[in-house]
Amino acid sequence: MHTELTRRAMAMLRAVGAGRAELTCSCEPDLRVDGLPCCDQATAHQLARAGLIRPTRAGAVGQWTRAELTDAGRRALGGALAAA
Repeated sequence: MHTELTRRAMAMLRAVGAGRAELTCSCEPDLRVDGLPCCDQATAHQLARAGLIRPTRAGAVGQWTRAELTDAGRRALGGALAAA
């Protein structure tokens, strides 16, 4: 992302890094944390478009799959993967 990440975006990255998140397979993926829909899907879309998070595998459009951080996502967190 070209702007500074908000606290909410950082919390979302920490949740992904902790293995607690899922994404839909889509060009605008939705995010769930601990099985619950994320309250800020616009930020989830921005994190995906910025290349900070991605699904772990390809699937049918709309299918849920585990989310993971990209290398850029890990750098954005500064290596701090504390629980969100």
